[in-house]
Amino acid sequence: MSAASAPVAIIMGSRSDWPILRHAAEMLDALGVAYEAKVVSAHRTPDRMYAFAKGAKAAGFKVIIAAAGGAAHLPGMTASLTELPVLGVPIETKALKGMDSLLSIVQMPAGIPVGTLAIGEAGAKNAGLMAAKILALSDEAIAKRLAAFTVSQTDSIPETVEDA
Repeated sequence: MSAASAPVAIIMGSRSDWPILRHAAEMLDALGVAYEAKVVSAHRTPDRMYAFAKGAKAAGFKVIIAAAGGAAHLPGMTASLTELPVLGVPIETKALKGMDSLLSIVQMPAGIPVGTLAIGEAGAKNAGLMAAKILALSDEAIAKRLAAFTVSQTDSIPETVEDA
């Protein structure tokens, strides 16, 4: 669900990050939360990153999900340039299996917080869910959809090991 005045921005360092980040988008879709997805590389498009981060609040965004692999500077650099909450999703890399990305995102200096999620798909799904939870603090409709999601998730887990 993409919209010009979407409350969530999903940004990534490369198009190759989308197969992971689409899980954040799918979670937002399931919860009826609009988002806009963009490629904004901290290293290859620094001017685009700066302009995006400085203008994100004025553009109507309320939460930013930022994913990156390797040196993973996008979430932290974005957080340093905006007042909005930034949720960082580490992308798994070939060389270090995403540990490089995780450590780059989670080890922010005091005063520049990035809410860091798990490496890969689980982190992306949880970033979408966390963005919705942040928005639900001031949006009763999202809060109700989150409550229904929680109930359905709980109901989907059987109490026994036998097949029904």
